[in-house]
Amino acid sequence: MTPRSVTFVVGGLLAVALLQVNLGGQGGGQTAGPAPGESLSQSYRGSQSNNVEYQKVAPFKVFDNLYYVGPGSVAVWLIPTTDGLILIDSTQEPLVDHVIDGIRKVGFDPKNIKYILLTHGHLDHFGGAGKIQALSGARVATLEEDWKLIEATYQNPGRGNRDPGVPLKRDMVIREGQTLTLGKTSLKVYKLPGHTPGSPSFEFTVYDSGKPYKAFLFGGPGQRNGVEGGTEFLNSIRRLKREFADVEVPIHVHSYLNTYPYPSGGAILEPAMKLKQRKPGEPHPFVDNAFWRQWLDIAEAGTIKYIDDAKAKAKSAQ
Repeated sequence: MTPRSVTFVVGGLLAVALLQVNLGGQGGGQTAGPAPGESLSQSYRGSQSNNVEYQKVAPFKVFDNLYYVGPGSVAVWLIPTTDGLILIDSTQEPLVDHVIDGIRKVGFDPKNIKYILLTHGHLDHFGGAGKIQALSGARVATLEEDWKLIEATYQNPGRGNRDPGVPLKRDMVIREGQTLTLGKTSLKVYKLPGHTPGSPSFEFTVYDSGKPYKAFLFGGPGQRNGVEGGTEFLNSIRRLKREFADVEVPIHVHSYLNTYPYPSGGAILEPAMKLKQRKPGEPHPFVDNAFWRQWLDIAEAGTIKYIDDAKAKAKSAQ
């Protein structure tokens, strides 16, 4: 990223233009931006979803031990440890090389990746894992349910004939309650279904100049599959509200969600802009328990409505 500072004016065209220079596409002369009414994060999954150069968000450091190396449409997180690197998700083609280059740009060798953890079995999250595994020799891990989804994707490519990337074979199966440790870093695994039948999530500690914070990455941030999937997702949200209301740093798999949009319009790129402007002694913009609790409330209310609508639709079809 360029070192220039930027002034953030919410909704202002100047802020959008400057953010594109610092966080957005790197293909020189990039002038694309959000469509009228879109937030910046929304544009990556909306009007600019097919603009490959626009998607190439410059990688950036978030905490001492957490980096963002993904494109704009889907998150890819890098966790450096004393014994190698952990990658969470991998994006899909044609943006996998962008992730690999991003890892190098923040000062790490992709060949040192030891684990690739997949948050669920959708192509935009696992499509690059085969290429990155071939480069690094990393173990690829997800829940049993998500391995089944990955295998089904190769059997039936699905909509749009999307490039499935380098074929990925079943590797490491993780389970609820398991702890993965690499060096001095540990991540605890939770199964929180609804987005997929599995959707592993990870609890770990991040550090800001040595100060620890409780971080949690929720692997499946929106329901699918009618009443059954909606009910699973509602149970997962309510479990999060019971057991993880104290999360200090929510880590997200997308900066923008179409199902239950984040309160500020985006959960990664918007706080990243504030982080770039942060002065010594100021709060870290990614440490935001209130944001987390507010989004859980939004997701719970939205899921209740989703289930009610699905039940009404099923009843009317009888």
